[in-house]
Amino acid sequence: MKRAELTAYCKGLNGAMGDYPFGPDPLVMKVGGKMFALIGTNGSVDNISLKCEPHMAELLRMEHEAVKPGYHLNKKHWNTVTIDGSVPDNDIKEMIRHSYELVVKGLTKAQRAELG
Repeated sequence: MKRAELTAYCKGLNGAMGDYPFGPDPLVMKVGGKMFALIGTNGSVDNISLKCEPHMAELLRMEHEAVKPGYHLNKKHWNTVTIDGSVPDNDIKEMIRHSYELVVKGLTKAQRAELG
């Protein structure tokens, strides 16, 4: 996956919007005003930081060398995935979906109702 594909997949999720609150990089994807993904570039390599249930975060780090504790984020709840081709695209999409669903779950009942 490339940065454009990551962005398109995230924006395709219901109610997802992109924003640049920290400057030109990273692109912060939000749902209900809450972050679920940060898409950036470290040198010439793309990466995506995603929220994750703590136990699953640890397992993903053990399974994939490209998955590290969240860069400048709560390392218990966030992973940063280097997009270097070593993690299958479907696994990355599952991680994005998991992050999105965790954030949606934490929204108010009214906010979840707005999403449909």
